[in-house]
Amino acid sequence: MVRQVRICGFGGQGVVLAGVILGEAAVLDGKWAAGASSYGAQARGGYARSDLVISDRPIVYPRVMEADLLVAMAQDAYDCYSEELAQGALVVYEEGLVSPREMEAIRQVSIPATGLAIKELDSRQAANMVMLGALVALSGVVSMEALLRVIGERSGSFKEVNIKAAQLGFRLGEERWRS
Repeated sequence: MVRQVRICGFGGQGVVLAGVILGEAAVLDGKWAAGASSYGAQARGGYARSDLVISDRPIVYPRVMEADLLVAMAQDAYDCYSEELAQGALVVYEEGLVSPREMEAIRQVSIPATGLAIKELDSRQAANMVMLGALVALSGVVSMEALLRVIGERSGSFKEVNIKAAQLGFRLGEERWRS
């Protein structure tokens, strides 16, 4: 099974870090992962994208052609990358920042990641971890255990906040999955 994952937004939202963490969690789960990231010349405010191919077998072509899973944290990124989706894809988008369009055979789930990160954790920067937790709950692309382990190893002084953010996102993702 091959999953093509794209996480997109603007610089400063932690899109590249989210991709690195998701890729490392896949490896911890015994999967193969290949990734690449792209961001604008600006440190903050330009486009940012993290692409991952996750597979149970060695990866033959390491580029995302049509995403099975799209995490969109900004409207411009959503507008750009929602055109490159596989049939039956899952889109997880930032509720406060993205207004989705109707798409046939695509499941779209809103997650108020930034609002929750601010309200529950007093940290706007943890929104990317909320989105990762929700993505894992909605897709099962990696295990939550592997995700939390990598977040703990990669977050430095933000470890506690980022772990709580991912758990918060996971719970919300589970709720949205049931509804």
